[in-house]
Amino acid sequence: MTLSGAPAANQLAVANPWAMVPSLGNLDAYISAANRLPLLTQEEEQRFARRLRDNNDLEAAGALVLSHLRLVISISRQYLGYGLPHGDLIQEGNVGLMKAVKRFDPDQGVRLVSYAIHWIKAEIHEYILKNWRMVKVATTKAQRKLFFNLRSMKQGFKADAAALDADTHRETLSEAEVEQMARQLNVKREDVLEMETRLSGGDVVLDPSPADDGDEAFGPIAYLADASQEPTAQIESRERDRLSSDGISTALQALDPRSRRIVEERWLKVNDDGSGGMTLHELAADYGVSAERIRQIEAAAMKKMKKALAEFA
Repeated sequence: MTLSGAPAANQLAVANPWAMVPSLGNLDAYISAANRLPLLTQEEEQRFARRLRDNNDLEAAGALVLSHLRLVISISRQYLGYGLPHGDLIQEGNVGLMKAVKRFDPDQGVRLVSYAIHWIKAEIHEYILKNWRMVKVATTKAQRKLFFNLRSMKQGFKADAAALDADTHRETLSEAEVEQMARQLNVKREDVLEMETRLSGGDVVLDPSPADDGDEAFGPIAYLADASQEPTAQIESRERDRLSSDGISTALQALDPRSRRIVEERWLKVNDDGSGGMTLHELAADYGVSAERIRQIEAAAMKKMKKALAEFA
């Protein structure tokens, strides 16, 4: 009975797609597992989306979410500069992904990846705005010591100045006070100046609303994202690399030997400094035809390669 029940149990475990995703307790394992999950074809994506919309099929929703977990990981890397835990950024991004899956309309003619990017970023932005004040101001031991002592010591300096009937309106530390504080706390004077700057700095709106005159407003959130990690840019980069290697090789195979050699000599064997390769006249002399004929063969070959590359893509 145990043996007969074992296959059924295994089948149930595999049927639950969420069982393939480890907990966030091990972030590296989670990222590795998410990147191994298969991507959906457009037909599969449309089928699952319609099942979710028409029948509220949670299994279909799970398939859509799982196939896009790597997208959330990629987008979340853009916001590591805020000092917030990567796991938390991924978790918030996953919330945005689930919202996108729930609202996705397969009849709009767009892929889920294009639709989900907005929702993922919006959820991460909301998380950053709520937790910005919780980012640690003090990271090193010296900075922590300064963080807890700077304000009280500044008040002490003001009290001493008041007792001497001196200037008590100055908010910044004087050179003598900086030196004294650094000596008492056994830290560098540069650390004192840096911490004072941090604590006295005003609040900055991370994601400002548009100005009253309609002009677009810019805040830090527009600059902290790493454009090189943008999913669409990475997809385009990988596609360019694929076309420039496998695509070119495939297109060249579609040419006859003479046309292939002409294209290689005219384009592929030319170095960045312009050296290498052969000119139209050199190829014409080699094949015993006119330079114009070589140009015609080259143009026809390039047209054929363009068609082959379009089919390859």
